Amino acid sequence: MDSQSPDATGALEAFSNNLAATVELASRAVVEINAGRRLRSSGVHWRQGIVITVSHTLRHEEDVSVTAPDGRTLAAKLTGRDPGSDLAVFTIDGAGIPVASPADASSLKVGQLVLSIGRADALASASLGIISLIGPPWRTWRGALIDRLIRPDVGLYHGFSGGPLVDARGMALGINTSGLSRSSAVTVPVSTVNRVMDELLKTGRVSRGFLGVGLYAVKIPRRIVEAHGLSTAAGLIVVTVEPDGPADKAGLLVGDMLVALNGIAVAETDDVQSVLDPELIGKTVTASILRGGSPMQIEITVAQRPRKGC
Repeated sequence: MDSQSPDATGALEAFSNNLAATVELASRAVVEINAGRRLRSSGVHWRQGIVITVSHTLRHEEDVSVTAPDGRTLAAKLTGRDPGSDLAVFTIDGAGIPVASPADASSLKVGQLVLSIGRADALASASLGIISLIGPPWRTWRGALIDRLIRPDVGLYHGFSGGPLVDARGMALGINTSGLSRSSAVTVPVSTVNRVMDELLKTGRVSRGFLGVGLYAVKIPRRIVEAHGLSTAAGLIVVTVEPDGPADKAGLLVGDMLVALNGIAVAETDDVQSVLDPELIGKTVTASILRGGSPMQIEITVAQRPRKGC
């Protein structure tokens, strides 16, 4: 077999060196989060003195520290966390630590090369891959709106959650997490990171509407659909009602079938979350239900989702 040409060898070496330089550049803003013995995570010095990381790896909120790229251990104070988007914000003395350079991910394409970067035991590590999927906005199982579905095909090794996904220039496309999808890692895009961070810095939490019910998607029998002229053949059966919660106070019962909120048909739990915008907290919504096969309406006053996230 012919040996590789000098030009090809030089191109490959240059590509390798460029990747190494990109990792070195981007990792200067990546810190190690010390908030639990078993679950490690990374974080990003996103703004001066402000670190963004993931929420699901935090086993305690006090006595948290970060290990800086230069090896220093710095105290970190939790400003707020949002289990819905799996993001948490800490403040640190960020003197001497470079700040990440966020990128505009709107032009990101499937197949583009990306790097995931983490930090563990004060050492930076990286994984190379591609963007395998880009999708529309989506809601997590806890109701957070993620502005864009970004699924990278990269190795998200132990401690990588909370670290950045970066492009070939070393600019951050978002925060990697294994806490929002059971099947694969996803990247919370820059726009979502900034929006959640701003609210956490302002109020310490992200407000979301809460009804206090457990719901399960079911099909509505055809005879009931035809008898009442329903616009949908799907609904959500109420399987749990939280005591003294908004739905309980309004009189919703286990076994009721929710078919619409404020006139908007709901066939999946995501449909309910999409209706419960923060602006509705403290206001009433009209729940169209079937009880014993008969339609009726109940007024429910939307509450703010408890901090425990249920």
